[in-house]
Amino acid sequence: MLNLVQTGEYNQKHYVIEELYVDAYNWTLYTKDGSSFEAVMPSLYDSNGISYVEMFIGMGVSVSLTDPNAGSIWSSLFPIFGVILVALLFFFLMRSAGSGGPSMGMNKSKTQVQTNLKVRFTDVAGAEEEKQELQEVVEFLKSPKKFSSLGARVPSGVLLVGPPGTGKTLFAKAVAGEAGVPFFSVSGSDFVEMYVGVGAKRVRDLFDMAKKSQPCIIFIDEIDAVGRRRGAGLGGGHDEREQTLNQILVQMDGFDQNEGVIVMAATNRADILDPALLRPGRFDRQINVNLPDVKGREQILKVHARNKPFAPDVNFKTVARITVGFSGAELENLLNEAAILAARGNKKLIENVDIYDAFDKTVMGLKKKSYVITEADKKILAYHEAGHAVLAGVCKYCDPVHEVTIIPRGNGAGGFTMTRPIEDSVFNSYNEMLDDICMTLGGRAAEEIVVKDVTQGASGDLRMVTSVARRMVTQYGMSEELGLVAYDSDQPVFMGMEYGHSERVYSQETAAKIDAEVRRIISQAYERAVKLLKENRSILDNMSRVLVEKETIYTEEVEMLMRGASYKEVIEEMERKDSESKGNPFVRMTEPSKPSEQENAENPSEKETEKTEEESEKEE
Repeated sequence: MLNLVQTGEYNQKHYVIEELYVDAYNWTLYTKDGSSFEAVMPSLYDSNGISYVEMFIGMGVSVSLTDPNAGSIWSSLFPIFGVILVALLFFFLMRSAGSGGPSMGMNKSKTQVQTNLKVRFTDVAGAEEEKQELQEVVEFLKSPKKFSSLGARVPSGVLLVGPPGTGKTLFAKAVAGEAGVPFFSVSGSDFVEMYVGVGAKRVRDLFDMAKKSQPCIIFIDEIDAVGRRRGAGLGGGHDEREQTLNQILVQMDGFDQNEGVIVMAATNRADILDPALLRPGRFDRQINVNLPDVKGREQILKVHARNKPFAPDVNFKTVARITVGFSGAELENLLNEAAILAARGNKKLIENVDIYDAFDKTVMGLKKKSYVITEADKKILAYHEAGHAVLAGVCKYCDPVHEVTIIPRGNGAGGFTMTRPIEDSVFNSYNEMLDDICMTLGGRAAEEIVVKDVTQGASGDLRMVTSVARRMVTQYGMSEELGLVAYDSDQPVFMGMEYGHSERVYSQETAAKIDAEVRRIISQAYERAVKLLKENRSILDNMSRVLVEKETIYTEEVEMLMRGASYKEVIEEMERKDSESKGNPFVRMTEPSKPSEQENAENPSEKETEKTEEESEKEE
């Protein structure tokens, strides 16, 4: 068609072009009969430099041209819209930061306000001394004039220190419930956000709310999240957390007097808190909430058993005895797990067996009864656990054996030997630690004696004895070679003032001596374990045979074996007890008897001593 146009031969005999749209090199032609043609032009000019567009215009064709440099109106407005959007976003953030509005984590802290709390000191069991200490706080809130008339200053803060699950939050609620005052609770981590100044503002808002409701209690849970020692960490003393802490210090004992507002806080790491937070005038009272003793555990169990139906034979004293080291939260979870197991068995009452199964699951994990092991592995595992149990019965200072099992567990353990103390104790003596190391190495020693080979099953035991032996040498001063010197800190590095300090503060020569002492303690304990197991080989063999057949034995069976009972006698007694108790393991958990047989040989009992004295008198 272009050739026809160039030669002038284009006329009405050919296509009648009505319109031509030119978009750079993309051309579209429309004819009167409705046809359209598209073409990509290699050039807008012919070889003589004449424009094709002008040719079509000269023939009377309507031509529409598009500016190649011109975009749509929206493309022109997009940059303007972007600038406006950024400006609006910046304005919104600044406004919300100033007003405390909900935006990007800059809203007010998640403070919970509770009034008319029903929690009382009667709901907190096993901590009589702590209750007496907190009773004074209740009196301060109820009758502040009683103390102010004598010139006494009401304490502004109470710090509850203790392991997780010991009831620190419950204590704080009980104080508010006994005093009948509002209870403002917040977590220490809720104060700190990424924006500077937000935490300090949240502290001011919290105290402003509390002042309007005084007398009241402000409770800050896990205060170590915001109250760590200043100057430690990566913020260089100017991070958001430290500004929040400064505001807490000012609010507790600054220019404003907060009479009627008592701040209570909970932490399990009081050692890393800033000293300014602990000085008088801020947290005046520090109350240690420790793990409950056997009497406290029994009381806690009875409190959590109020709304649960138990069988008449359930003895919480027995449960308290086997749950050494359990916190209040763990005891509550134990009874809850027992209730779940009872419901799973379609029972109307929670029985002893449910409690023990829950205890077993809580301590060691689920039993993997479907896990199949070979007879050879089962024998090795039985001897391994029997080695622990025999040494626990032979060593004078070891705790009595509570349970021995070779059933694999969900936590990866192929089996375990559980020992439980007769009485709670807060100290571990040198001899107790040596006996514990010896008992822990009993599994490895039994493998070497019987199988003439060792397995990886003692890896956890080796880690445990190495940790105990190292603490004996570096922290407890129980090494004659190194003397009464503490070489290692028991606190983690990167905490408080220890940040930036070297973990080791002694020479390479001393480090070599420490390693040598640790090896000496473990080696001597292992040699002793091998010697004792060889001396009690018959007991070791009988116990392993019982474990292979029954898979789990308890205190009664262990004591029978340690007294020299045969394999057959123990099996018959277990079957008789199982038939009478219908599989209830509590029947076979008798009160462990100490001292052991070996100790009796070294230290005769009173009965034997009296008999000897009578015989000597007759001889005279």
